[in-house]
Amino acid sequence: MAKSKLELYEEVLSALVDKSLSVDNLAFLCDMDCATVTELLDFLEKNRLVENNHSYTKVLYSLTERGEAVYKSLTKTKRLNKLKKSIKPIKETKHALTTLAE
Repeated sequence: MAKSKLELYEEVLSALVDKSLSVDNLAFLCDMDCATVTELLDFLEKNRLVENNHSYTKVLYSLTERGEAVYKSLTKTKRLNKLKKSIKPIKETKHALTTLAE
């Protein structure tokens, strides 16, 4: 199944959490082609989530404070959704046990 745009953005943000990377490195880490990564970075840069820093020979991308905040929010939302899915079976099991005890 193909990844959604949001999942692709999240993957790029995740790769940039602890380090600055070039387009080539991002493409390799995220298993995407350079054109796709460049397109994603353009969007993220326009929305001030990443910034480019010129090194001696390469352009490196890193997260801005805003980008870190958005990434943390996405991560927390993902965890909460997983928790929500696991709580539902627990409630159903508890209800079934209560019914059996009666």
